[in-house]
Amino acid sequence: MDFKTADLYDAHGEALRVCEPIFRDFGGQSRFAGPVVPVKCFEDNSVVKSTLAEPGEGRVLVVDAGGSLRCAMLGDLIAASAVEQGWAGVILFGCVRDSVEIGQMPLGVKALASIPRKSQRRGEGQRDIPVTFAGVRFAPGDWVYCDEDGILVSDRALDP
Repeated sequence: MDFKTADLYDAHGEALRVCEPIFRDFGGQSRFAGPVVPVKCFEDNSVVKSTLAEPGEGRVLVVDAGGSLRCAMLGDLIAASAVEQGWAGVILFGCVRDSVEIGQMPLGVKALASIPRKSQRRGEGQRDIPVTFAGVRFAPGDWVYCDEDGILVSDRALDP
């Protein structure tokens, strides 16, 4: 992917939504973009696992995990599934684990922190609904652009 979020912002300005700078890079790809698939779940990664097991087709899973710092919603096994299925990345308003392994994968991952505790699996969560965190709204059909400088959200695909 050949773009810089700073250049995209300069070209498109206020038409873009800019996430608050609260995320760290955990994946092996710091620069990634794609159509948004939003999910909402709290300390239960069932919907994260099932969604990333589907063909990704270059999409980005955007997870509103409520900002929980108590457990990880993504680990190396689920991240490996995302790579195998062709996902471009994951933006996680929550935590990861297995950060060294995830950092070696060709997957973009932005999250708040890393923690060794795994989440529960109770089969809870919602998919394909608008979610809001880090000061912006993510909806089905939106596009995200991520790099070392941050995350931009657009209503449509942009020409870099």
